[in-house]
Amino acid sequence: MFVRFESNNKESYGVLEGESIKAINGDIFESDYSVSDETYYVNEVTLLAPCRPSKIVCVGLNYKDHAEEVSLPLPEQPLLFLKPNTTLIGPNDVVKYPKQSEQIDYEGELAIVIGEKAKDVKPTEANNYILGFTCANDVTARDIQFGDGQWTRGKSFDTFLPLGPGIVENVNLEDSNIQLTVNGEVKQKSNLNQLIFKVDELVSYISEIMTLLPGDVIITGTPHGVGPVNSGDVMKVSIDGIGELENKILD
Repeated sequence: MFVRFESNNKESYGVLEGESIKAINGDIFESDYSVSDETYYVNEVTLLAPCRPSKIVCVGLNYKDHAEEVSLPLPEQPLLFLKPNTTLIGPNDVVKYPKQSEQIDYEGELAIVIGEKAKDVKPTEANNYILGFTCANDVTARDIQFGDGQWTRGKSFDTFLPLGPGIVENVNLEDSNIQLTVNGEVKQKSNLNQLIFKVDELVSYISEIMTLLPGDVIITGTPHGVGPVNSGDVMKVSIDGIGELENKILD
């Protein structure tokens, strides 16, 4: 698993193996990086969001069980919106409850991390442009989202995209569980096989609209069970083969 971490005020990429991290020389988005023998322990560093995207492309209503939950027909094409990169935080970072909102919701999601510049990519070639996958939480000010009638403000507050813990290169997209808990209680539980538009379709579709750059992130939609959180709650997203992403929300 690729991770991005900070130690002694220095940011680095590394490879996580158990409780230790081997630092990487270079950039994981370039072909000439190498794994060094320089080793850190997880409890001695700060894990950061695993990449620094120029943009986060988000897909709405992309789980069959979620569409059924909200009594909406399945979309005929992906429903897209954007989150600014200033929403990005890492594992164990705090989500800030904005004073403008009275209802903040969690949304556990699978995130795609783009590895190479992608434009007009065919679905059959999409995998060549993906570096890997990680966990995401598309935190949303639901009252603002519905009140505005469009999604930008309600999705875009600083700290509204926890991402991590790291990037894994391969996930079983046909049979991996995705789950979100709040204070240890399961709120969302589904499987990646419930995705309406699959990963290769999403990369292709989005690349026909906008150029995807190395490090860009696509979050692929949330399953059924979306609901609110309160200040002090701890949210944890977990996906088979990736791991867990935990964040607390505070005023």
